[in-house]
Amino acid sequence: MTKKWARAALSHPAFTGLSRAHLDRLIEELAAPWQARRESALRDRRGGSRRRAAGAGRKHKLVFPDRVLVTLVHLRTQLPHAALAELYGVGRSTVTEAIGEIRPLLADRGFAVPDRPGLRLRTLADVFAYADAEGVTLRIDGTETQVRRPKAHRPGRCAFVSGKKKQSTCKTTTISDGQGRTLWSGADRPGRMHDQTAVRTEGIAEQLRLHPDVKAEVDEGYRGLANEFPDQVSAPPKKPKEDAPLGDQYAWREQRRQQSSARICVEHANAEHKQWRPLQRFLGRREHYPATHRAIASLVSDRAAQRTTRRKPSTELVPVSTRAC
Repeated sequence: MTKKWARAALSHPAFTGLSRAHLDRLIEELAAPWQARRESALRDRRGGSRRRAAGAGRKHKLVFPDRVLVTLVHLRTQLPHAALAELYGVGRSTVTEAIGEIRPLLADRGFAVPDRPGLRLRTLADVFAYADAEGVTLRIDGTETQVRRPKAHRPGRCAFVSGKKKQSTCKTTTISDGQGRTLWSGADRPGRMHDQTAVRTEGIAEQLRLHPDVKAEVDEGYRGLANEFPDQVSAPPKKPKEDAPLGDQYAWREQRRQQSSARICVEHANAEHKQWRPLQRFLGRREHYPATHRAIASLVSDRAAQRTTRRKPSTELVPVSTRAC
């Protein structure tokens, strides 16, 4: 099997999760950062400047486009490194090295902004500044992914056990707009930590204070955040007591339905991430999970940002033509 055949087969959207045009743009975007990191690493290894002309020295068994390709295929399908190495006719360590180089570059790209080509959101402060400027109501939700269970008798082993999933997980917080387009994903924490605690440690409370006009829709897990910022954060209404009038119970159900309908789009954003195999069940090292999740969420945001923004129809009255048909 030749590298040319492997490159042609693995570049199919079924393996990468990206269109060929998107793949070409991604390779062009990552080429300069990859080259800069490589030169910096070589300079540290040499202890000084380059002594030979550019291009001299040992050649890569996997060229840069193939390094991007094997990383995308691994992120999409979680295909083992040994299987990818067999397809390209190289050693397993070569594929592992390539994925270790490209995955951080994908994780550092940030998240695409709808209707703003070239602009990307990298921090929580960027997200709130964008929402404040554009009048976007944020949707916040957490998601869990099963990870490897730490070995027995190791400190912190129980920190990954989720009370909801009853298994070892990692939690990630996702923020989307009203159409389910990912604006940010991060705050990776062990599964035992509460969703609200994970978000607060990232500084979301401070961002809400700095941007008092920003609104957010959350679920029951962020009740404390809604109590602290009642004018900005909307959580589901509290359930009435059992002896409450029937009208109050019906009103509570309707309010809960409306609030759930307003924030369901962030669930759709999480579902879009879960189409990538590592976020269904992560089989790699736990320390690589945050970069893997951010890399996948960044790629998903590129596709989601291309969805056309829905505009509400105008309520302005239009005069009817008096001309006869």
